[in-house]
Amino acid sequence: MDPIKPAKVVKEALEKAVEKVADLVTPPAPGKPAGVSPPVDPPNRPQGPLPRKPDQASPSTRTATGAETGAAADTRGQQAEYLTTAQGARLYDTDHSLKAGERGPTLLQDHHLREKITHFDHERIPERVVHARGAAAHGVFVGYGTAAQVCKAGFLAEGVTTPVFTRFSTVVGSRGSADTVRDTRGFATKFYTAEGTFDLVGNNIPVFFIQDGIKFPDIIHAVKPHPDREIPQAQSAHDTFWDFVSLHTEATHHLFWHLSDRGIPRSYRMMEGFGVHTFRLVDAKGATTLAKFHWKPKLGVHSLTWEEAQLINGIDPDFHRRDLADAIESGAFPQWELGIQVFPDTPEQTFEGIDLLDPTKIVPEELAPVQPIGMLTLNRNPTNFFAETEQVAFHVGHLPPGIDVTDDPLLHARLFSYLDTQITRLGGPNFAQIPINRPHAPVNDMLRDGFHQHAVQSGVAPYKPNTLDGGCPFMAGADVGAYVEVAQPVAQSVKQREAPASFADHFTQPRLFYRSLSPVEREHVVRAFTFELGKCYEQSIRERALRILANVDAELCAQVADGLGLPAPEATKPVGEVTPSPALSQIGQVWPTAGRIVGIVVDAENQASLDGLHELRQAINAAGLTPLVIAARGGHLEDGLEAQRTFLTARSVEFDALLLAAAPPPAPDALPSRDDKAAAQTAVDPRVVLMIEECYRHAKAIGAWGDGPTALLEARVAPDDLGIVVGDSPAGVFQQVQELLGTHRVWDRFPATVV
Repeated sequence: MDPIKPAKVVKEALEKAVEKVADLVTPPAPGKPAGVSPPVDPPNRPQGPLPRKPDQASPSTRTATGAETGAAADTRGQQAEYLTTAQGARLYDTDHSLKAGERGPTLLQDHHLREKITHFDHERIPERVVHARGAAAHGVFVGYGTAAQVCKAGFLAEGVTTPVFTRFSTVVGSRGSADTVRDTRGFATKFYTAEGTFDLVGNNIPVFFIQDGIKFPDIIHAVKPHPDREIPQAQSAHDTFWDFVSLHTEATHHLFWHLSDRGIPRSYRMMEGFGVHTFRLVDAKGATTLAKFHWKPKLGVHSLTWEEAQLINGIDPDFHRRDLADAIESGAFPQWELGIQVFPDTPEQTFEGIDLLDPTKIVPEELAPVQPIGMLTLNRNPTNFFAETEQVAFHVGHLPPGIDVTDDPLLHARLFSYLDTQITRLGGPNFAQIPINRPHAPVNDMLRDGFHQHAVQSGVAPYKPNTLDGGCPFMAGADVGAYVEVAQPVAQSVKQREAPASFADHFTQPRLFYRSLSPVEREHVVRAFTFELGKCYEQSIRERALRILANVDAELCAQVADGLGLPAPEATKPVGEVTPSPALSQIGQVWPTAGRIVGIVVDAENQASLDGLHELRQAINAAGLTPLVIAARGGHLEDGLEAQRTFLTARSVEFDALLLAAAPPPAPDALPSRDDKAAAQTAVDPRVVLMIEECYRHAKAIGAWGDGPTALLEARVAPDDLGIVVGDSPAGVFQQVQELLGTHRVWDRFPATVV
């Protein structure tokens, strides 16, 4: 008998067994710190840097002047097996300073100590004054070609794929603040186009607090922490902010968006983006059109409840940045469709009576539909946060041929401010040569020297005109892709510091926004105004803010005044009728559920609760969602099945929906002395009961089978209530829960009182 044949048979049988187990083992939960799991004991054999994780990418390996190098993506990373100085000299020790004897003083000649400490002392750059706390990702943008009739920009042509880097951020807080505070969010995308870099630097709110950029320091100084105590951090619920906005009524429209659910998005992946300003587009024949940019998330627009946001700020201040990174790592790539609203480029620059140069105004989508022109997909996480997310420099003046600015006074101030702030933050005028900022188009700018000059320019004539360098670089014409500003007529008038009369209506559009919301969304606006004004110390500021609300909506004003214990004032301006815009509401549609997080409560001591769990996790993963099993203890449950969360570590706010496979009794660690959440005396583990109660009042879908309905009853949740699914099979329950997730929440569970 051939001795090799049995071995081959055994090998094939083992391979089939492994494949069978693999069929049952679903992908691990995202969040693995490194690409390779570490050993228990410290490594003792030299090896080079480990490869980066599959979900990560780095800036394109280009020279400081935009040329492709062909180098591997990890070329800029650390090299070799041994620790060295910054100049490459190998080190034998980095734990001890060089001293005069074992106990002697440290010697000045210790160049390694000085290099290490000096670099540490300077490794922080000044944080952004605004948008300091951010998260970002690499991706691609694919043009549809539908913009060709109004814009000649090459990256918008059909099928053109452009690398991008997108950064999301909060506005008010410092780098160390929390993610889920009530705030406006930045939505900035750097397109590395073949015609030069294009930065679309917008927000998740389509309007701004001010109409003229000269007031930007005022609004930011007002909303930042009070200068005496440096509190509150990353909050608008305080006196200086409300003092300013109650005196400066042009902020009212943005204020309503800010205090709606838009101010606390569920995820960056479920957040709209807006270019805010009106831009001028130029087609191939030189004709111009005015336009506003919109980012529409494929997952729909979805927000946190106020209580969820407060809980998350304490439980996981990194909630949004973790959500973005985990979604990309798990393959649930976020997508947004870029669209434009287009308007005739008339001398008045208005549309349907709306001044297009007023950044506190929108044009309802029912009047000017958003036309899709391309798709953004974020598919790689940064390799290094500082080198990429922190050092990326956006500028509204980074424009490709085909896109020009208008005379919006807020936009014009930004054209100066962004360039000025990059020079301060990034150490000089050469910030565009930092790898994440390098263009993917050839650069020959004749700009020389300065701090952090990476380019090694040749030639002797960095000036124009010249003959010593053969006349290079030459001027380009429009026929070879030069950026040529639109020859827009400039009004003949006197110099003055005034705003157009058409900027003066500060209340009609806030009323349009408020009356366009669903009743439950209006409830949230009432609560937000009541909470924020209730945190103000000075009653005069609260009374002044109520006068503004009276000019927007009498019912809203009355509800907030009642919550503050103050009389509701009468309107001082006529409150006009508005036609609601359904596009302004986040509620009422069905959206994809990819990337949602589903918690599954099991009882490891009850085998019945584990039956069908492998198949359930496979079904959840196949649907593009992430299942997280929650048990009394973490780790191994059975072959191919692990608990990713415990009753101690899990909290309802992490999950978009909750599935109950069991009604686990109190675990050994369900002790008030060990876990405050375990203080209640219940037949089911009190942490599980708390999760159910929170998911219920946050209007989330809950499913149960087996012993799960018992846990519902312990939490005083009726099995036949709205958004509660009880069934016989895990797969059947999940299917119904997934359908409920398509509408984000079960708002009908709590009928609104406002109309």
